[in-house]
Amino acid sequence: QVQLVESGGGLVQPGGSLRLSCVVSGTIFSINDWAWYRQAPGKERELVATITSSGTRTQYADSVKGRFTISRDNAKKTIYVQMNSLKPEDTGVYYCNSRNIYTGEEYWGKGTLVTVSS
Repeated sequence: QVQLVESGGGLVQPGGSLRLSCVVSGTIFSINDWAWYRQAPGKERELVATITSSGTRTQYADSVKGRFTISRDNAKKTIYVQMNSLKPEDTGVYYCNSRNIYTGEEYWGKGTLVTVSS
């Protein structure tokens, strides 16, 4: 059974940093594309960043380009997103997502809450 478990959320002041982690189990790491999404209160879930199964390509939402960095550690089977220069509009629940590159099957974690506020 595929499981994605996020951690690292919390309360941070504007301009601060957080690193979110997503520990993966139950799937072969290299056959999935990986992504972070977020959902702000009262808004739809939006894509934040992606990294390919090979780890060679990343993409970011315009709103986080230059501030967020997605990465992966194959040995630890963990996906990260480093978030710098955080803004109040970055507040939301952040979800880890996997998509099997052969079957299209997707899995989601339960999310971790990030609150950016002074």
